[in-house]
Amino acid sequence: MQDRDVTIIGAGITGIMAANTLRKEGIKDIHVIEKSKSVGGRLATRRIENGKADHGAQFFTVRTSTLQEYADAWVEKGWVKHWFGDPYPRYTSVDGMNHLVKRLSENIQVTLQAKVMDIKEVPGGFQVTLDNEESFKTGAILITAPVPQAVELLQNQTLTLNVERIKELSNIQFQRALVGMFTMSKSTSLPSNGHVDKGLPEGVERIVDHHKKGISSIPVVSVYMRGEWSDHNFLHQDELTLRAIKESVMDYIEPLHVKDEQLKKWRYAQASSMINQSYVNVHQVLPLYVAGDAFLRPTDQAGRTRFESAFLSGIDVGNQLATMMKGI
Repeated sequence: MQDRDVTIIGAGITGIMAANTLRKEGIKDIHVIEKSKSVGGRLATRRIENGKADHGAQFFTVRTSTLQEYADAWVEKGWVKHWFGDPYPRYTSVDGMNHLVKRLSENIQVTLQAKVMDIKEVPGGFQVTLDNEESFKTGAILITAPVPQAVELLQNQTLTLNVERIKELSNIQFQRALVGMFTMSKSTSLPSNGHVDKGLPEGVERIVDHHKKGISSIPVVSVYMRGEWSDHNFLHQDELTLRAIKESVMDYIEPLHVKDEQLKKWRYAQASSMINQSYVNVHQVLPLYVAGDAFLRPTDQAGRTRFESAFLSGIDVGNQLATMMKGI
């Protein structure tokens, strides 16, 4: 059984930034566990034929000096670019949003396609067992999965939890999101930047042409449906849902030019309420933290989940864990 200082469950932007912050503070023995086949979480990019489509977050905005410093550095490195928006720029990764997280995770130990099955309290921390039967001891745990998944994982364990904290987290609900991805046989009539989010039909949140966005060599279009529409249609057959999406955006996408179509279902897209802290410790004694995009700094005026809230949550909880580890 191998010992680790910190185990992070979830390799989205929160988990990866927490790991980077810990490394920066001199904590090296960090292990990130991710049940999917790639890092990134909702910063997701899909390869379609010779093209690509972002089907999670399309861009990020900046409200804090902390993220602005990083964004400026990423622009200088050629990782991200100013896509559109003035005076409030929308930044996007130059080769798909997922690739930004891949770059940020290059020096982080990440185990993909692994699921945490069991967490036990042991002297000095926790024993974690994965679905491949690997077991190890860790001094601290950080869970960055969407809050409902974090609560489900915790409630399935025999742990000395802070009941009030768990109850508070249990009240966090997420809207779903459905995203249709359409490979086109010819260029679309969307604007030159490839983005539309105003004046759209009822139920449609945004449309993005990824060729015009600059990440795809062929025209691939993502159509994002709003939360209420997605909730209503989430359990329908994919074929019926894609047909309904196409019918909704016929003024923007010519159905006869659609070569291929795919559907992405996000069960946890946008939190309906937030926690006004960057992170919380849900254990009565030991360091067992939960963080993510639904955890906002008390000074956050945006009041909604987004890239920046997830990013800052990761940095803040990483600094807290580093301070705690150094004090042991």
